[in-house]
Amino acid sequence: QVQLAESGGGLVQPGGSLRLSCAVSGRISIINAMGWYRRAPGNQRDMVATITSSGSANYLDSVKGRFTISRDNAKNTVYLQMNSLKPEDTAAYYCFVKGFGFGTVVDSWGQGTQVTVSS
Repeated sequence: QVQLAESGGGLVQPGGSLRLSCAVSGRISIINAMGWYRRAPGNQRDMVATITSSGSANYLDSVKGRFTISRDNAKNTVYLQMNSLKPEDTAAYYCFVKGFGFGTVVDSWGQGTQVTVSS
């Protein structure tokens, strides 16, 4: 099994910053992509940011220029630096990892961490 440990969510005022972290452990030997989705109450799930093993990143249009995704391959950890946060960024943020582990395709998700942007 593969475990994802998310951290870094919380309450922040508009214009503030937060950094989310997601550490992957368990039966995974090749990580192809990691990233973050989010879901606000009543809304669909949105891809926020993804990053490949080569470092290629993609972002949701509404977060471009404000959010930065990065990864530490040695630690199997992905980060999401969120700056200039807006109330509309309020959501549960979910980390994911895609890859292979001991002959098995891995497509695993974290439990989610809540980000609330409010004054």
